[in-house]
Amino acid sequence: MIKKTDTNVQRKRRHKRVRSKVVGTPERPRLNVFRSEKHIYAQVIDDSKGITLCSASSVEKAFDGSGSNKEAARKVGKTLAQRAKEKGVESVVFDRGGYIYHGRVKELADAAREGGLTF
Repeated sequence: MIKKTDTNVQRKRRHKRVRSKVVGTPERPRLNVFRSEKHIYAQVIDDSKGITLCSASSVEKAFDGSGSNKEAARKVGKTLAQRAKEKGVESVVFDRGGYIYHGRVKELADAAREGGLTF
C-alpha cells in the first residue's frame, strides 16, 4: 500500500528546525510568512516580547484581487514594508515558514526589500 505523505506536517517540521536558529529581537524583528492556498499572510514579530509589531495579508478589506498569486504576494510585501517603516523597523530577519524560497514567498520578500526593509 502506498502512503501519501502529509506535506503540511513536513513543512511544520522544517519550520521548527529553522525557528531554532532564527530569532527576532527588538533591533531585528522576524518577518514571518504564512501561505495558504487562497491567501498569503506576513507579520513582523519581536520574539523577545512575544508581540507582533505589524502585519499585512491578502484577507484585509482594503486588499483587492486574488490572494493566491505572485501579484498579491508583491502587494502584501509592499504593504508590510510600509507599515514596518512607520513603526521604525528598518532591518528584519526573514522566516520563510518552512516553505521553499520560490514563487509567492520570493515575491513577497523581494517586494519587502523594494519597500525599504533589509534582510
